[in-house]
Amino acid sequence: MAAVVATAIAAAGIPQANAQTYSIVDTGQTTFYDNTGTITAPTTGSAFYGQDAQYPGNQSSYTVAGDSLTVYDNNTGLTWQRSVDTDGDGDIDAADKLPLTGLQSHADSLNAQNYGGYSDWRMPTIKEQYSLIDFRGIDPSGYSGTDTSGLTPFIDTGAFDFAYGDTAAGERIIDSQYASSTLYVGNTGGDGGSTLFGVNFADGRIKGYGTGPQPGQSEDKEFFVQCVRGNPSYGINDLVDNGNQTITDNATGMMWSKADSGSGMNWQEALAWVQQKNDENYLGHNDWRLPGAKELQSIVDYSRAPSVTNSAAIDPVFDITAITDEGGKTDYPFFWTSTTHENMQGGKFGVYLAFGEGPGWMQPPFPPGAPYTLTDVHGAGSQRSDPKSGVLDTSSRFYLGTSGGVEMYGNGPQGDVIRIDNYARLVRTVVPNPCGLGGDAGCSRDDLDALYAVFGTSVPPTDALFDLNSDNVIDTADLTEWLSLAATENGHGSPYLRGDTDLDRDVDLTDYNALATNFNPSGTYGPYLWQDGNFDGDGNVDLSDYNSMTSNFKPLGYGAAPVPEPSSIVLVIAGLLAAAGCWRH
Repeated sequence: MAAVVATAIAAAGIPQANAQTYSIVDTGQTTFYDNTGTITAPTTGSAFYGQDAQYPGNQSSYTVAGDSLTVYDNNTGLTWQRSVDTDGDGDIDAADKLPLTGLQSHADSLNAQNYGGYSDWRMPTIKEQYSLIDFRGIDPSGYSGTDTSGLTPFIDTGAFDFAYGDTAAGERIIDSQYASSTLYVGNTGGDGGSTLFGVNFADGRIKGYGTGPQPGQSEDKEFFVQCVRGNPSYGINDLVDNGNQTITDNATGMMWSKADSGSGMNWQEALAWVQQKNDENYLGHNDWRLPGAKELQSIVDYSRAPSVTNSAAIDPVFDITAITDEGGKTDYPFFWTSTTHENMQGGKFGVYLAFGEGPGWMQPPFPPGAPYTLTDVHGAGSQRSDPKSGVLDTSSRFYLGTSGGVEMYGNGPQGDVIRIDNYARLVRTVVPNPCGLGGDAGCSRDDLDALYAVFGTSVPPTDALFDLNSDNVIDTADLTEWLSLAATENGHGSPYLRGDTDLDRDVDLTDYNALATNFNPSGTYGPYLWQDGNFDGDGNVDLSDYNSMTSNFKPLGYGAAPVPEPSSIVLVIAGLLAAAGCWRH
């Protein structure tokens, strides 16, 4: 029926509103944390309030194809290969990985096969690949065993096949890096070679990986490859400077503060800073939050890097504070997210995005004892993690020594620079505008007509604009929401009523006449719109609509104050009118 109504809408020349094309999927995090471990849900105003688990977003939702070859993401509209078993032997291991030169040829091979019934496979961008990350995973870094059955990766293994690194082939357990099509515009390692961004679903990070041979090896770096198709607009921002120190991304439906925090702070302080801004009604809003990892990554601009564009990896529509890095040069901060990066020792680390370089204190493996060098090891736009709290001094376990009089603090195989005091940026969800559905600025029946045109559809990525109650389906609940939101927008104290065909704030004989003209209890005529007496969006004018009208009949008008019910004789007359309309058909 939705398609039929849509055809009627188009024929009537009703303008259609633009939809959100970049649906951010929730991180999946439902556990609450303090600086070290799990806690009960914090309350408003208390310490650690405002973390990821308190803001459930678009929950991950996948549909596995009947042939088990592909997985459709019901949020993003992207279709994925289910498995990275490129050699087709039924196992996922080191033999399935490909170097940079083999990635695109793999997509070409899938297209030649019409894999899964499709011939438009491509390599995913880093934003597309990151849409799959699931922060219910636990980072196994430091795990010394070989049995991975008790580990939890950062991807939904109910929907996708997954394997940790192939230890039998000499790999580490964490060697489960998935390649994207996004090359770093800068350079990691300082060797002039190319760097490819990838997502590691074993340890929950984005890193830029050098594509050449790794230290001590002669072969190029190899990756798992998981091709994608559909929704070519995914990951493309539509940023608008609102002129009031806020930036709206129409692609995601999120509003951002133009400015950042201006100074660094630990994770708990960042959460408290957001609460303070809400108490201030900052920029006219009191529903700001610290963004989740996937929300913050959505505004990274991977076409920028300090070493190439002399800017942070973010659109210049945003303001961003410059810092002096550990090596004394101008760079840009790490930014906290509300997401905890749990590892085998608990929830001591928080996720951050590097809008400047992703530096590390590297110690070349040859010769032994070589000095540390500060290097952009993972690139601007990498996602890593920092301790949520602590003091950086020589007693810290992250202390590596000094270099040129500078104390070095690093973590992991590449000596990821530890800062702890990171920056923050505010985000909020834009409240759906019920008046924009019909393509004009006012709340009118045009909006209802446009809403009816997409009734019964799953929202992302096609019609998120119409999903007024954010349940990923467009149905009568969204109609109910529109009747309330539009009434408020138009200055009324109560929702519009089903039965008010002309939205004039009364339900009278004019409305009954409109319904009676089209009334048919069997529902075989139509499709009809709101103004025709269709009050539930099913395309028909039937007994359901008649009952809605009679229960709401208010010829003297309705508003915040109750209006006396009509006399029984009026309802009888109305019923006769409706019956007459049915008889004429």
